[in-house]
Amino acid sequence: MKPEAFTIRSSRPGAPGNGPGAFATGALVACLALAGAAGCLPDAARAQSPTPVPHHSWSFTGPLSHFDMAAVQRGYAVYDQVCASCHGMTAVTYGDLGGMGLTEEQVGRIAHAHHVRAGTDATGKPASRPATSDDHLLSPYASPAAAVAANHGARPPDQSRLAVVYPGGVDRMRALLLGYGRSPPPGTQVPEGSFYNPYAVNGLIAMPPLLHDGGVTYADGTSPTAAQQADDVVTFLAWVAQPHLEERHRTGVRVIAFLLVLLVLTFCLKRRIWSDVH
Repeated sequence: MKPEAFTIRSSRPGAPGNGPGAFATGALVACLALAGAAGCLPDAARAQSPTPVPHHSWSFTGPLSHFDMAAVQRGYAVYDQVCASCHGMTAVTYGDLGGMGLTEEQVGRIAHAHHVRAGTDATGKPASRPATSDDHLLSPYASPAAAVAANHGARPPDQSRLAVVYPGGVDRMRALLLGYGRSPPPGTQVPEGSFYNPYAVNGLIAMPPLLHDGGVTYADGTSPTAAQQADDVVTFLAWVAQPHLEERHRTGVRVIAFLLVLLVLTFCLKRRIWSDVH
């Protein structure tokens, strides 16, 4: 949402756009525009799937929202144990994971538990090495063509910014993850290698159902139900896509508060300057 420009002209008393109300209207427009830019206003243009997407309550939505870092860490466990077998995060390094509340030692252990490609060895075979905090969370496939071939012609998308570009947003992502197992409508043909999911485009998706009760292990003892896993991994993906969201929200609130104070002061000043004009 682009901030709307507004102009206040000071020509003569009673001229259009020249009274105290014009100051209030213009400043209010600016406040609302900045609120929208800061993520404080609801998105009215959510993309729709064939089936209406149920709304879900998230800790990170709203002007005073915050990320539940325990959920973010559990979400990384789901990504690492389930999603990373097909999806990479090329815009994210292992070092970036420290932002979800991990120590440098913990980040180092996570990185060293994974291997990255390191050219070829003396015999010409592909070589690998333990990852470091500077390495990116790459796709497990050697090339895009290999990814397409291994997934019935559908390339698994990179998940670095998926939460902010996926049509329908985080609500639809969660619904999609939990939307398997339903019977397709009469007459719907599900091709081999595809699955029916009412929240997918045309109701068909190449990704198989991946979340199952008890399918992952949570270090904090949380019960890993499929719904819990979906909540956590979507929260993690939202954090990865916008790691500075909380800071932007706080800045937006401070800017709006400043503009409201400025609005009051401007209104009082104008009333005083024009108080002797009849």
